Amino acid sequence: MPHLHLEYTANLPHLNANVALIRLNNTLVGSGQFSAEFDIKSRATKVETFKVGTAMNERAFVAVRLALLSGRSSEIKTQLSQSLLAVLQDLCEWPAGVEVQLSVELLDIDRGGYNKIAIGV
Repeated sequence: MPHLHLEYTANLPHLNANVALIRLNNTLVGSGQFSAEFDIKSRATKVETFKVGTAMNERAFVAVRLALLSGRSSEIKTQLSQSLLAVLQDLCEWPAGVEVQLSVELLDIDRGGYNKIAIGV
């Protein structure tokens, strides 16, 4: 735990998903909220088919969903969300003429319903 999901639209040619994931992971490690760096699991999905709103002008998005075990305060969640959003803002050169929306959403995972085992550790 945690699980980080990064989704981004295909019309962002300068966004390097591998670089994005390592920067986001490093931000989570730096938060001090997670006991071991290897507990952070992140993945990225490029969205080829998408629509943002109804206007015809070109738009894009980058969205992070961070699933955490429940029990953290609202203040900690706000700090995590803001620090991840700051990383998104500085990920790449954003294309001219494209409206880009960046978002971070934190989700609680019920501790009673989550189990994990590490094999080969």
